[in-house]
Amino acid sequence: MNLKDAAANLNQAHPEDTLHPLYTPWGELLMRSGSYDDILPEYPRPQMKRTDYHMLNGLWEYAFVPADGSSSSEDPAHFTAQGIIRVPFSPEALLSRVHRRLEPTEYLWYHRELSFSTEELSQKEENMHCILHFDAVDQEATVFLGTKKLGTHSGGYLPFSLDITEYVNADPVSLYVKVRDLTDTGYATRGKQTLNRGGMFYTAQSGIWQSVWYEWVPKNYVINYKITPEYNKASVTFVLCSPKPFNHLEFRISAPSCDGTLAQENTGSLTQMRVRKISEQQDSFGLTHTTVVLSFPASVTYSATDPADAPEPVNFKSWSPEHPWLYPFTLNADEDTVDGYFAMRCFSVEKDSKGILRFCLNHKPYFLHGILDQGYWSDGLMTAPCDEAFVYDISLAKGLGFNMLRKHIKLESLRWYYHCDRLGMIVWQDMVSGGSTYHMPWVCYMPTLFPHMSAHTKDNHYELFSRGSEEGRKSWEQECLDTIDHLYNVPSIAVWVPFNEGWGQFDAARIAKMVAKKDPTRPVDHASGWFDQKGGDFRSIHNYFRPLQVKLDGKRAFVISEYGGYACHIDGHSSVDRVYGYQKYDTPEEMAAALKQLFSRQLFPLISKGLSGVVYTQLSDVEEEVNGLVTYDRRIVKLPVGHPFAAPSSFAAPYSHGNKPE
Repeated sequence: MNLKDAAANLNQAHPEDTLHPLYTPWGELLMRSGSYDDILPEYPRPQMKRTDYHMLNGLWEYAFVPADGSSSSEDPAHFTAQGIIRVPFSPEALLSRVHRRLEPTEYLWYHRELSFSTEELSQKEENMHCILHFDAVDQEATVFLGTKKLGTHSGGYLPFSLDITEYVNADPVSLYVKVRDLTDTGYATRGKQTLNRGGMFYTAQSGIWQSVWYEWVPKNYVINYKITPEYNKASVTFVLCSPKPFNHLEFRISAPSCDGTLAQENTGSLTQMRVRKISEQQDSFGLTHTTVVLSFPASVTYSATDPADAPEPVNFKSWSPEHPWLYPFTLNADEDTVDGYFAMRCFSVEKDSKGILRFCLNHKPYFLHGILDQGYWSDGLMTAPCDEAFVYDISLAKGLGFNMLRKHIKLESLRWYYHCDRLGMIVWQDMVSGGSTYHMPWVCYMPTLFPHMSAHTKDNHYELFSRGSEEGRKSWEQECLDTIDHLYNVPSIAVWVPFNEGWGQFDAARIAKMVAKKDPTRPVDHASGWFDQKGGDFRSIHNYFRPLQVKLDGKRAFVISEYGGYACHIDGHSSVDRVYGYQKYDTPEEMAAALKQLFSRQLFPLISKGLSGVVYTQLSDVEEEVNGLVTYDRRIVKLPVGHPFAAPSSFAAPYSHGNKPE
């Protein structure tokens, strides 16, 4: 173990540091633009798309007020604007043009006017409904129309919606949002945010940070649906949720595409599928759940004992990073019409010909060449400056030879997942961490120095793991289940990761079973890093300071879910002068040479010994954590052309594409 490097990288807070203004190319263009209609204008939910919608991103008024319980702080009638904010950028982000932190003792109020067109007034007369969507507001949001309170939502990473039909009229109506954010002074989910930023934890942000929009729907409409590809049965199951049963359902499945486009005009050839309505049930809220199964012409069965011998299906196109086949569809449900897509793929952990458990894609061993993706931007913090920026990050990772992104302690806009689906990028999805202030000597320093001790530590010591609040534990469990519901239809998500490095971890073995019951179609990495509770489908190790090695337990696949972290500071492309990383290099060339040795001498030989996947730390720099392969502003890629990262075939050859491990 390299004690010198380990000691030098003990996480420390540095709230006194001044962050330099640092813009991405897209953020710079946005700041120079005189138009505010260009702020994330794309339809926010590609997995279930309608044509009749209106984006509310753009200029809103804002005000910070003390959260003292007074009428002036609680009542929208007392709102007095203090300035203009660019929604959906948080006030702490450069692109908001506010540059102000929301304190735990304050409220942040938002305001804008809603005006409805003559056509929209006619839609109301025709018994259509107007649904207002907030894709993410950090941390607790209360929504008002005029002085009428519509509802409150807690949880800074998940969407919520409200029916505002009764407020649609010829006169403008005032929309207010009141926000409170405790960040790390409470137990709610917060991910990497902290009020005392430094090291591996970043600047806290607050308020609206994903798109705000509304859409028009019929009185009886598809609220949501759950899509489950049944790979072994050559079918796909839809469960539609609606206020009432539908009288007529029609699916039109387009020919699949794997070139990154997703046409839904249905002007070309259609995929012939048998459609069967299986059941119709009503839940305790009075909502109807309709199950429909779409079957390809012939079924596929897998009887081979070795998953590498599984036959290629002849009646449908399988999704993979190499060939990301997607099936676009249009669903007509009475008067409602939505467009979406699905993919035929399955993720599992199965034994190879040597009896070693491996991660499998479509029943074939598939090596996961992953990289950690924090999803932070120098000018937008957790909010990407534009849709093109999402595409850049995913395409960069893919071009460098990675086939998996581990989305770290954060949920993204649904558009990010859509781009992973169409471009071909597997996603390991972390749940967002929470809990009270972390005890860093316990969850960071001790496991780094004494990994065997942490591997034998039970996570029911709630206070040690910052989970003393029973209410906080229950809240996190519900948010975990809601996250699975929210992202269930994303084909590229392969694995759920409930806990990372003990941050707010509790009862991980039980949680793994809970997650697997909620979603039996995806494996679970129950405790990434240390504090292994012997649950889930992976033995998942973080290794930054020791020689890489494989430790099989015979019950789970083995992955190194974090390693590397080589740091290289590029002058003029970092928001802070301080440097944090696990091994430091003065030039990109030195870092590239070190990575080449790491791969050839340590990593490659482990694949045949049972290594099923790795996650390199990390894709981009974030503040002082400069161990990214691209700078925080996304302007400098640190690896030269010809680096092993850019040769995915040589790295994945041991058993991708169904080849057996040697």
